[in-house]
Amino acid sequence: MSPAKRRARAYDPARTRAAVLAQLGNVRQAVRGLSPEQLGLPTRLGSWTVRELVAHIAMAVTAVQRSLELPAPPKQDVPVTEWPFATAAASTAIDEFTRGLATERPDLDAYLTEVDAGLRALLDAHPGGRLMHTNAGALPLDDYLVTRAVELVVHTDDLNAAVPGIEVPYDRQALAAATRLLADALAVKAPGAATEVRVPPYAVVQCVAGPRHTRGTPPNVVETDPLTWIRLATGRLDFGAAVAGALVSASGERADLRELLPLMA
Repeated sequence: MSPAKRRARAYDPARTRAAVLAQLGNVRQAVRGLSPEQLGLPTRLGSWTVRELVAHIAMAVTAVQRSLELPAPPKQDVPVTEWPFATAAASTAIDEFTRGLATERPDLDAYLTEVDAGLRALLDAHPGGRLMHTNAGALPLDDYLVTRAVELVVHTDDLNAAVPGIEVPYDRQALAAATRLLADALAVKAPGAATEVRVPPYAVVQCVAGPRHTRGTPPNVVETDPLTWIRLATGRLDFGAAVAGALVSASGERADLRELLPLMA
């Protein structure tokens, strides 16, 4: 099957909804125990502190409500795999919104509790096929929730990196959805079948133009674990450094992905 005709990956709507709620719950539980000093710690996201990071996680979830408050677009005009490429364009507005929210809602535990309740009510009230405006284009609710799983997993990792001694768990289905969407986005960015990217146990994609293998072990293979892949795809980790540190196995002349990463900012 050619890259242009590759069938889009299907996500189980019930599992995605459960995963988003579970990962949000994991974050809520961790934030409940953070001290003011911990909330003031720096993060790897520019000048954001942990407080701004948590506010941003809440903002990523309430984006569902803000989109559903708008009239539904007439039709879907992008696949969900285009969403990662649209995130950088809104970075300035996101930063301003996040900082304002961190100031307006100082009780983050209470705010996340409201966010959780609001999301549950919205999911009960709206069918998965309901179209909504997003920063990438018009998507159905079920697809947009896959992107919320990505946001929650990525920023859970940021939270774990920022606060020594905490280890917010990752919901397995949320981690799987994030891994798969970002792997599929790589295949969209670099269509082809010369390189196989493996992220066990969740994803395998073929990408990069060049000779296509038909049997046996592909000549160009990249393999890593889910969290390393997510860090690479979001610019938290450099591909060359990951290879040098044995976090990524890369073999073959077309296995160097440095020019293709990150996929989203």
